[in-house]
Order: sequence, then C-alpha cells, then structure tokens
Amino acid sequence: MTTLSLLAGLALGPVVGLVATLAMDVVMARLPEGTTAPKVAAGVLTDTPVDDAPERLATWVHYVAGGGSGLLFVGLVAATGSLLGLGPLAAVAVAGVVQLALMVGFFALVPLPRASGLPRQRLGPIRRDWAVSAATYVVVAAAVVAVATGV
Repeated sequence: MTTLSLLAGLALGPVVGLVATLAMDVVMARLPEGTTAPKVAAGVLTDTPVDDAPERLATWVHYVAGGGSGLLFVGLVAATGSLLGLGPLAAVAVAGVVQLALMVGFFALVPLPRASGLPRQRLGPIRRDWAVSAATYVVVAAAVVAVATGV
C-alpha cells in the first residue's frame, strides 16, 4: 500500500467521496425512501417539511457531504493504518466499519429527529434505506482507496 502524503490524501478524499456518492445515487434511486435522506437534510437546514424541501439544496448538501465524507474516509484509513499498526487491507476494512457507523449514526441522531413533516411510520424505512445507501458508499469508497493506494 502506498502511504499517502497529507496533500495526496486531501486530493484523493473528495475524488473518493464523489465516486462513492455517484454509486450511492444509483442505489438510492431504487429504494422506496432512498432519495429522502438529502431532502431531510435540506428540510432541516431550511426549517421546511421534508417533502417541501428545496431539491437543489438537497442535491448540493448530498454532494458536499459526500465529498467531505470522502476526506473523512481517507483520513480514517491513514489513521487506522498508522495508529493501530494495521496492514493496508485491515486499515481499509476497519475504516469502512467506522465510516459506516458514523454515517448511519449521524443521520439517525442529528438531522432525522429534527426533520418535520414525516409520519412516524416512515422513519424506520428512511433509516433502513439510508443504511443501505451508506453501505454502498463505504464499499465503493473502500474499493477506490484500495485501488488508488495499491492494496
């Protein structure tokens, strides 16, 4: 595995995030509540009901968060590899588990409870579809980092 410099990691992170977000979009489009997560974020930001949330803002939030999550993932891979002394494949795997927990946990605990206009019976399916989408993101991000670093 190629060790990434800080500059290389900063350059790779948003690329990883964008590629993973694009893959996530394919999955989200096929899930019943898949496209709701970005609307939840936009609705919370604008204090509007989720179904009335601005589509354009939802898209921007989705891609900005995806790029930022790519930076976080690359940082987690580097940190787990160096701090825990893990091999390259193990570092990517551990970082993937941590990233998935952070993505699902943050969404379920921060924006989703603050969203307005969602009936209680939709919350479980939204969380489930977000977890599936986030898992797709992590798998693709892990693959991109593995290829980019020569794992």
